[in-house]
Amino acid sequence: MVASAGSARGTAPENSDGESGRKRSAASWASSDASRASMRANRSRDTGPELALRRAVHGRGMRYRVATRPIKELRRTADLVFTRAKVAVFLDGCFWHGCPEHHTVAVRNGAYWAAKVERNRARDTDTDQRLTEAGWVVVRVWEHEDPIEAAARVEAAVTEARRAD
Repeated sequence: MVASAGSARGTAPENSDGESGRKRSAASWASSDASRASMRANRSRDTGPELALRRAVHGRGMRYRVATRPIKELRRTADLVFTRAKVAVFLDGCFWHGCPEHHTVAVRNGAYWAAKVERNRARDTDTDQRLTEAGWVVVRVWEHEDPIEAAARVEAAVTEARRAD
């Protein structure tokens, strides 16, 4: 019996270029296979700026939860969560969240990325509103900010929230 392409023998089907590998969907959001690979490699947590902020906050003797939903019913994950103080910290990427200082316009597929950033901003505003209504303090940090200064802002927010209790 002859094994067909992509069978249990471990062979991958050929793509349109005759190379083996996963076939890129015609409806893919990426403008090229290289762009798709690059975008898929972007981490959602443990990024360099996030690790720097976590080290700075931890260095101030503060303990927190990482990548946790402040409110279980709300499908939004904060980067640092201080559950007792009810403080949620979000570290926003300049490209993904439209930093007024460093955001760049995508050269390829510009309309898609502009709409994506607008949706992210709208979701951020909605998240801030919902958490605030639930009694949480929200701290937003841009990825370009100095982690030491950002950690001081986080510490001040946590200290103030603890006093308010």
